[in-house]
Amino acid sequence: MGFLRERMGKILAISIGIALFAFIVGEVGKSGSSFFRDDRNMLGEVGGEKLEYDKFNKLYEQQSNQFRQQSQQATLTPQIAAYVQESTWNSMVSQMILKKEVDKLGLAVGDDEVNNMVNGNNPDPQIVQAFGNPQTGKIDVTRFNNFKAQLNASKANDPIRQQWNDFIEALGTNKLSQKYLSIVSNGLYVNSLEAKENYQAKNKLVNFKYVTLDYASVPDNKITLTDADYQAYYDEHKNEFKTPQELRTFDYVSFNAAPSKDDTAAIKKQADKLAADFKASTNDSLFVQINSEDKAPLKFVHKGQLEPKLDSVMFTAAKGFTYGPYLSGNSYKIAKLVDAVVGPDSIKARHILIDPTGIGLEKAKAKADSIKKLIQGGKSFAEMSTQFSADKAAAAKGGDLGTFARGLMVPEFDDQIFTAKKGDLKVITTQFGVHIVDIEDEKGSSKVVKVAVVDVPLKASSATQTAVYSKAQTFLANLNKDNFDAEAKKEKLAVKTATDVTGVAATIPGVESARDIVKWAYTAEPGDFSEKVFITGDQYIVAHLLNVKPKGQLSLEAVKKQIEPMVKNMVKGKQLTEKLQAALNGSGNIDQVAQKSGAKVVPVQNIVFANPIIPGRTAEYKVIGSVFGSQPNKLSKVIDGQQGVFVFSVDSFINPAPLTNTVKEKETLAQGLLQRSQSQVFDALKDKANVKDYRAKFL
Repeated sequence: MGFLRERMGKILAISIGIALFAFIVGEVGKSGSSFFRDDRNMLGEVGGEKLEYDKFNKLYEQQSNQFRQQSQQATLTPQIAAYVQESTWNSMVSQMILKKEVDKLGLAVGDDEVNNMVNGNNPDPQIVQAFGNPQTGKIDVTRFNNFKAQLNASKANDPIRQQWNDFIEALGTNKLSQKYLSIVSNGLYVNSLEAKENYQAKNKLVNFKYVTLDYASVPDNKITLTDADYQAYYDEHKNEFKTPQELRTFDYVSFNAAPSKDDTAAIKKQADKLAADFKASTNDSLFVQINSEDKAPLKFVHKGQLEPKLDSVMFTAAKGFTYGPYLSGNSYKIAKLVDAVVGPDSIKARHILIDPTGIGLEKAKAKADSIKKLIQGGKSFAEMSTQFSADKAAAAKGGDLGTFARGLMVPEFDDQIFTAKKGDLKVITTQFGVHIVDIEDEKGSSKVVKVAVVDVPLKASSATQTAVYSKAQTFLANLNKDNFDAEAKKEKLAVKTATDVTGVAATIPGVESARDIVKWAYTAEPGDFSEKVFITGDQYIVAHLLNVKPKGQLSLEAVKKQIEPMVKNMVKGKQLTEKLQAALNGSGNIDQVAQKSGAKVVPVQNIVFANPIIPGRTAEYKVIGSVFGSQPNKLSKVIDGQQGVFVFSVDSFINPAPLTNTVKEKETLAQGLLQRSQSQVFDALKDKANVKDYRAKFL
């Protein structure tokens, strides 16, 4: 006992150590990540440097907000969200790669350079865009100086100052990128020989005749593919089978929980009752907010902006007219004409925005009224905007909002300014605050209507959803690693395949919101089926992982199914080549080859090397390349092309006029080379940087 007491601390420490090690090994085995590095916030790696999730998410949110503001969409669709995520990822990866390269070269952008980009005689194009005069294309000095004065007077934590600092930082990063790309582009050169070859490729013509035996002429059941055939094709095209990121392929079945006939009848009855209540309603906006699935605010629209069923009746109906219920998409809808007016098509206006935050709405209104009186008394609107407006971007332009059509502003703003007159000074309250608005001009005139629409979606009842979900659960319970297809066939379910899905895919064929399914696929092993039924919209989905394509060189087994059509053509090509070669032996011209092979002679005229398409067929690079390397009036050897095997005979070449302006041709080639290099250089650097992407487990 004394021995144990003396050594109990060591024994416990060793035991705990073993347990911890076992736990770590288990977690590594399950997730493929390492507990020996803090990767809980690691979204990826660029040359061994962490790309942190927190920083990515912050930038993603900024870009998402910008996209929502620009597109005036409250939410992003899964497709758009995926696009913004990919754009954010590429931006961060490119910046990290660029930083490593410019640090190696000792490149930098100094304070003087930044100042020159902002205040110099040749300012950066982004500065000109932000503060330029559209008429002159140059910076509006007054506007720019007013903005800088306002910036200098702002506090350190002012959002405008922070945005300006971010803008300046982006200018510096862009300048660094330009410097680096300049070094690359300065090393690019097009010589006179390349210019002449390019000119010939675009302008030299050839006329020839060919005979072809198509691969499709040999039925699939007349050939047998061997492992050696697959291996031969794979070895010859090995460089084509590389993937820059991990890909996963899975099958899935979908149980459709669409509304039943009884569900549809019940919803129609509900819509009929709503139609009667809607017709009697005295507060249409409130009625829509309470009863409609889509609670869109009411706004005036022009003819052509309503769906066709409404557009044809609402512009000739009387106020209060109610239409429906009618079936539109997956909803029953009831529409009511709230108002109809004739008003301007567009307005030119400027505004001063009073932010009620911190002072309250009533005080903001009182402040707006005071400013309005000062302007009416002769004070400059532009000066008042610079001094008081919370909309600093507009204030830098004297409050100018530009000229805009109806529907581009929030409804409460639109409704008041489009019923005002030129020269009116209005005080308007919106969700953004209190606006003093000066109506500077009106253009056009047309009838607009305000239509309130209540929609009642066709949704499956809880009884229908429960029944369908129960079927999906029963299907799932009957699965094992080997019977997915058999069970689907027994239940008469269509098996769909999502092929080569990336870890950040938001959709798969037939499913718009598929992130949960994709995330599962990236934690599963081939042969696994999903441990639960995925619910997306009215679909109940069970998935089954087929295979994983790792990043890098793919094995023959991984691409065997993919290359099967090409291997078939290769084997068919061997048979057809023997047949065409037999016809070629002893033949003196292309007509004899055609007669012996049972094919036709096809004449082709005016083909250029730069566009290797045979009329009526696909691009045949190998055939056209061989044509331009041949002598006239000689039979070619048998060429295996994209769609069949060929023998040809060149009739004539038509040479273009001699190249007289080599310099211009070189410039054209160099410009194209420069444009390609800007994207290709980052592709090359990205490949060299060994970028690791862990987004599948986060997003």
